[in-house]
Amino acid sequence: MENPAPLVWNDSLITGVAEIDEQHHILVHILNEAGEKLSRGANLDDYEAITHELLSYALYHFETEEALMQEYGYAQDEAPDAHRHEAEHRSFTQQVLAVREQLKAGILTPPDSLMAFLNDWLLRHIMLTDKRLAAFILARRCKAPGSS
Repeated sequence: MENPAPLVWNDSLITGVAEIDEQHHILVHILNEAGEKLSRGANLDDYEAITHELLSYALYHFETEEALMQEYGYAQDEAPDAHRHEAEHRSFTQQVLAVREQLKAGILTPPDSLMAFLNDWLLRHIMLTDKRLAAFILARRCKAPGSS
């Protein structure tokens, strides 16, 4: 079985917002661990554990980003983009929940397609969506009183 190559954390993934970058780094690590487990031949329990950990951490991360959107006025000043961003979070959550529902029926998503989806989604989300949010936050932080 050919699994996608592990994600490599590099400067192109850095948004400049420390709390987002730290969480993205953890998500990359979780995905790489999942890919390793799946490449060794995962069973139903492995899939359960992988999708549970991923979903739990992703939801925590999404809450962080959405709280930052509120804190810095992104949801108000960039409403269409904020709505798209949140919709991406919901779509990802629904797709992982669908995989978990299939697991309940004993259906295992092929490891290579699961990892391709997860890796592609995270990279696309960081590069196209989170970087827009981060640029907005960084601009607001620069304008904040007491900033240099």
